[in-house]
Amino acid sequence: MFKPFGVIPALPTPMNEDNSIDFNGIEQIMDYVIEGGVNGLLAGGSASEYSLMSFEERKEVLQFVCNYSNGSVPIMAGTGCHRTEDTIELTQYAAEVGADCALVITPYYMQTSRQGIIDHYKTVAEKSSIGIVLYNYPEVTNVQLDPELIYELSQIDGIVGIKNTDEMQHNSKVISLTKDNPNFSVLTGFEHLILPALAVGGHGTIGVVHNLVPEKIVRIYDLIVHENNLREATWLNQELLSLYNLIEEEPIPGTIKAGLEVLGLPGGKSRLPLVPASKEFKSTIEKKLTDLKELKLEGQK
Repeated sequence: MFKPFGVIPALPTPMNEDNSIDFNGIEQIMDYVIEGGVNGLLAGGSASEYSLMSFEERKEVLQFVCNYSNGSVPIMAGTGCHRTEDTIELTQYAAEVGADCALVITPYYMQTSRQGIIDHYKTVAEKSSIGIVLYNYPEVTNVQLDPELIYELSQIDGIVGIKNTDEMQHNSKVISLTKDNPNFSVLTGFEHLILPALAVGGHGTIGVVHNLVPEKIVRIYDLIVHENNLREATWLNQELLSLYNLIEEEPIPGTIKAGLEVLGLPGGKSRLPLVPASKEFKSTIEKKLTDLKELKLEGQK
C-alpha cells in the first residue's frame, strides 16, 4: 500500500460568488503547487471546508482532484465522517476514483472510548482498499491519540501513517515508537514543527502554508531528508516563521485564500460560518509574500 511522505499541501476550495465550488480555481492551485515540487496533495481536508459541504460535494471534489491529477502526484483523500459507515463509504469512493490513501480524523463531538477508537479505525481499514492515515488534532477535536495508542493503531493492516497535529514532544515519541515499522509514516500537521519533526526522523508535512510557498517547504524537506543540511534548512525555516505565525492570526482558510489571491490565484470567500480575511490582513500578507518572493534559495540567481 502507498505510504505518504514529503510535502503535501492541504488544498483549500476556492468558491464562486454564489458559494458554489470553483473547480477551475482548484485546477490553478493544483498546477501551482505541483510545479512547486510537492510530493502529494490532500483533497477534502479541513482547509477545504469539507465540514461545510454536502456528502455529494465531498465526492465531487475528490473525483475532480484525482481526475485532474491523473497520477502526476499521489492524492490523499479526506474521508473522515461522524459515522463509521459514512467514512467507509467515502473512503471506498475515494479508492474508486483514484485516491492513493485516505485521511481519517478521530471520532469527535460524540466521543467514544479507547476501544471505540480502535474498532472505528480497524473497521475502516478492513473495508478499504487504500491505506488509512490517522488524523490526530486534539486542539480542534478535544480527542487526543496518545503515542501508545497510535503505536497500537499502527500495527493494524492497512493503516499507513498519521497526520499528527500535536506538540513536538508528542510527535517525537510517536516517531520513536513507530520507527521500526516500514509501513507507517509520521507527518506533522503544524508548520512550526516542520523543521524539528523532520530532523528527528519524521517522514513529511501536511499543511496550508504549503499552498503559498510550495518550493520553499519542499526545499526545507530536501535539505534535511536528502542533503543532511540542517544549517541551511534552519536558515530557510527562520525566514518562513513569520509567515507561519501570520497565517494563524485570523481564521483559516480565509487567510490562505487571501494569500492565494495575492499570488494571482483564485481564493474567493468561505462558506458561513467561516469568514474572509480582513483588509488589514490582506495588506500584511501581500507584503510578506512579496518579500518572500524575493528570497533566493540556494542555487538560484
